[in-house]
Amino acid sequence: MPRYASAPFLAILHRSFDGETRQGFEEPVPQGLPLWHSILRVSEKIANGSNGDIAIDSYHRYQEDVKIMKDTGFNAYRFSISWTRILPRIEPFVTLFHWDSPQALEQLYGGFLSHLIVEFGDRVKNWITFNEPWSFSIGGYSSGFLAPGRCSSRENSGCTMGDSGREPYIVAHNQLLAHAAAVQEYKDRYQDQKGKIGITIVSNWIIPYSNSKKDQAATKRALDFMYGWFMDPLTKGDYPVSMRTLVGNRLPQFTEEQSKAVNGSFDFIGLNYYTARYAQNTKHNNNGNTSYNTDSLTNQTVAIAKLSRADWLAARRGSVDEVNNEHLSLQEALNDNTRIEFYWQHLFYIQRAIKGGVDLQGYFAWSLFDNFEWKDGYTVRFGINYIDYKDGLKRYPKRSSQWFHNFLHE
Repeated sequence: MPRYASAPFLAILHRSFDGETRQGFEEPVPQGLPLWHSILRVSEKIANGSNGDIAIDSYHRYQEDVKIMKDTGFNAYRFSISWTRILPRIEPFVTLFHWDSPQALEQLYGGFLSHLIVEFGDRVKNWITFNEPWSFSIGGYSSGFLAPGRCSSRENSGCTMGDSGREPYIVAHNQLLAHAAAVQEYKDRYQDQKGKIGITIVSNWIIPYSNSKKDQAATKRALDFMYGWFMDPLTKGDYPVSMRTLVGNRLPQFTEEQSKAVNGSFDFIGLNYYTARYAQNTKHNNNGNTSYNTDSLTNQTVAIAKLSRADWLAARRGSVDEVNNEHLSLQEALNDNTRIEFYWQHLFYIQRAIKGGVDLQGYFAWSLFDNFEWKDGYTVRFGINYIDYKDGLKRYPKRSSQWFHNFLHE
């Protein structure tokens, strides 16, 4: 019995992954081409001009990868819906939408610029409807650096279509409605399996750049435009007042029926977090050119590394990324003590949060393997297992993998 087995957050300790960055896009591609397939064909959009044709080839190596999970001691696995296999003795947590969709839907209907609800099956007990709808809305429709690459040309010269002042809000709104519809469908048809369904949102933590009242107000607005944008509808049925005031009629309205459907539409809410930032009050002179990036009237360009003392977010520190130095020897690349310290501190603060009364049911960590990391391609490594891209995608456990194994079996 692991020494922390009594703690809720270790009753299930998870590893997180999404389909596109693991499986690759090389044939066979089921159900037509995915939306990201076209983005990856434009080399300047991806670091080093790489693409995701192979990624780490979990499509063919799933048995090897499942064995690595089991040998390490993990008992749950979060992955996107494109993964169709049920993994033996690994509890699946399926994400229905992780930023990708069929290219045909984008071409025919405009993707999430249109209402589109898709029915799903009843073979998994743990469902996540959307992963980071904020990232998809902003990256895909405000800044244009994620698929489908839409934005105002003044925001990104690479965008040929889009409206950064309107489309992000439409897409976010439709994702919330799609989430609520999926949850209701699940409750109506599949609740007998006693499963759970929720959504994963993302937010930075924000603190004032100074003690001025203007910067304190800017901090509240910054959180409203990232965290509150999704959390308020999920828990209150409408968007934050600050968003209604500043965005005006560009922010869609919920009908009374829609508000009731979205409010409380979850068994759990996942929170992805990466970093913390200062917020400074500002007045943007955009000459009438509206954009989500300026609507909150805040400047958030300064990142924070210290503990913010916030009860909103219990764990501390940002993400870990080892330098992808191709000149390192394999043994040097496997020696990731910083990552071990990173996870140890996260688990320590998670345990402290639980003891303080936070209803935290699980922890997904990024990630099981190095992978194809969206627009960063292969230039960053987040995994506790090393992928040798130059030698047949061989898997090698890093020190952090052995640390997790020891931690889970003590």
